[in-house]
Amino acid sequence: MNNTEDWAGQALAAFDTVIDAGGLRMRPGQRAMAEHVARTLAAASLGKPDGYAELRRRLAVVQAGTGVGKSLAYLAPAIALARARQTRVVVSTATVALQEQLVNQDLPALARRLPFEFRYALAKGRGRYVCRLKLERWLTDPDAPTDADDEDDLLATGAAGVVSADRLAWLRARAQDLALGRWDGDRDELPEPPEPAWWSAVAADAASCSARHCPLYGGCAYFEQRKALAGAQVIVVNHDLLLSTLGSRQLPELDQCLLVLDEAHHLPAIALEQFARRANLSRLTWIDRLASQILKAATEVELDDVATVPEAAARLRAALQELVRLAVQHWGARLQGDEPLRVRLPRGRLPEGFDAVLSAAVAAADVLLQALSATGQALRTALRERPQEASTLSQRYAQLGTLAPRLEAVYDTARWLLHEPAAGEAPLAKWFTLAASGPGRGGETVRVSAHASPIQSAGLLRSQLWTHVRAAVLTSATLTSCGRFDFFLREVGLADDADVETLEAHSPFDHARQGALVLGGVTVDPKDGAAYQRAVQAALLRDLPSVRRGALVLFTSRVHLQQVAAELPPEWRDRVLVQGSLPRTRLLAQHRERVAAGEPSILFGLQSFGEGLDLPGALCEDLFITKLPFAPPDDPVGEARAEWLRACGRDPFMELVVPATAIRLLQWIGRAIRTEDDRARIVCYDPRLLTTGYGRLILQGLPPYAQLDARTGVRPESPTCPIPSTV
Repeated sequence: MNNTEDWAGQALAAFDTVIDAGGLRMRPGQRAMAEHVARTLAAASLGKPDGYAELRRRLAVVQAGTGVGKSLAYLAPAIALARARQTRVVVSTATVALQEQLVNQDLPALARRLPFEFRYALAKGRGRYVCRLKLERWLTDPDAPTDADDEDDLLATGAAGVVSADRLAWLRARAQDLALGRWDGDRDELPEPPEPAWWSAVAADAASCSARHCPLYGGCAYFEQRKALAGAQVIVVNHDLLLSTLGSRQLPELDQCLLVLDEAHHLPAIALEQFARRANLSRLTWIDRLASQILKAATEVELDDVATVPEAAARLRAALQELVRLAVQHWGARLQGDEPLRVRLPRGRLPEGFDAVLSAAVAAADVLLQALSATGQALRTALRERPQEASTLSQRYAQLGTLAPRLEAVYDTARWLLHEPAAGEAPLAKWFTLAASGPGRGGETVRVSAHASPIQSAGLLRSQLWTHVRAAVLTSATLTSCGRFDFFLREVGLADDADVETLEAHSPFDHARQGALVLGGVTVDPKDGAAYQRAVQAALLRDLPSVRRGALVLFTSRVHLQQVAAELPPEWRDRVLVQGSLPRTRLLAQHRERVAAGEPSILFGLQSFGEGLDLPGALCEDLFITKLPFAPPDDPVGEARAEWLRACGRDPFMELVVPATAIRLLQWIGRAIRTEDDRARIVCYDPRLLTTGYGRLILQGLPPYAQLDARTGVRPESPTCPIPSTV
């Protein structure tokens, strides 16, 4: 038996041991997934090639239906393999809920049942931890000018920038909690989430961190977490952190560890967000502060090469002010009330006059970036050579670092706005956002921001992630669209990759026995928006009285949700809990209390309630879907991609919109049956599932519920149209 077979056998044996030790029932789908994970991770080559052995890369893409128990199916074999191969496991998720489930429930339970010990840790981004140096700065000098945008100031109350009493009290309370050991500096361990703007001014960040040269390094919350990671065999991260730290060595090198990407269907969207660029073009006082800080720091470290900084700062401010003027001139008349205006540039082409201004901004920002880099390097050298001045120099370094991301954002965004794609290359999505505001310190009445983003995640993930990965498992309950993996593989950059093997681990639920899918309850065409919303409202008023215990109603529009809630008869309003009316945890607690008391309770929710909400048993015996969950039509990245596909002679609706909607609907329907004892009725009012070819394709990819056509009372016919190769 070779190493690969031996390792795979050990990994699967570890999984079987956990099942037996915990008295768990073997699920065929779960064991099939565990076996697939074991074979994949055992067959991959790790480490640097030695010039003789064949380099093997292996990736498993596994759709694990609801109830499979995918966490155990990948954790047990992956940890056993990591132990056998003397490496580590990195598990990446998309949501905090799953991270906490893994670290607080799944991994502790697994540690009790596996026949060997292992350590695990949760890795968070630096910004989740307080910077003691920043906190000390605000408490020592509360009247110092802030480094945040005026509208987001932590400490300013009006033009004077004086700290308000309640915010100063919050800062003092946090400092006292740290000093007395009541708080470890982790944002998530605070009793209540802080105001975002309050936190941002004291949060740790890489740009302002002098690491071991900081006088408070010994008590740094972030670096204490890093020490815990160093000894862990299993590290739980999120997709944002994984992508943002590529190449930084903050996590184990991906070619030398085993990688599991749970909730992998989120990866393409997170990749686009990670590589997008945005710059605030208004409220520019930070430019003068940055120039002043560079000059002060250069004086302290005796750096002479900064004479061009004041002129470059003036040129950058003038260029950005001119850019705002041009944006307001072109689109300001379209602003209505307080509603922000988003203007996408068709085909990514800038209006006349923008090119020269953006080029001037890039040139000026480049001068400042070079001066900032030289000053930062000189400060780091001074910190090493003059440790007696560490406190002053670290504060100066932190002040520069806090402003550096603003400059980098302006530079990167301006360059991307100027970018012209090569022949055959996908363009960037480019847009401006305008919002009315009261006069700021600079007298602006319109705030303007500029944006640029890639429109395809596949190339980004191929070049930035998959080229570094040797052994990986990508899993989720929703990876197939219309019954196929093609769409996900294309979006995630793994289409036609010879190293990828797919598996669909089927749910143990008997959907046909446990649930019914009722279709066609509304016949009005959804294209007639107002008429369709009235018809859905009437249908809900007809159907909701039949709810006896817990129910969930999912909407695609907040306006529609609010309209239906407002039109409910008075005697029903006490039964309905509307998303946003209370904090999520309190809303769900009320729902559980009502159902436990035998009362009907109906949740009204939007997309975030359609994914990740766990309502087993009586908590969701009825699920109502008001409309197919198509993506918002005004997404600038989606619009730009559809525009490019049409220009290439392709059909964005069938290639992008339908597959993405099919996955989203599969997520929504997954709220209904959560255990093998559940029973549920699912009602989808959108008639397009029955009346259109793409609707019937979407139906093909849903779990095999007993289907009922509300119009005829019989099961609808099976789809007969073929599935396009692009879906």
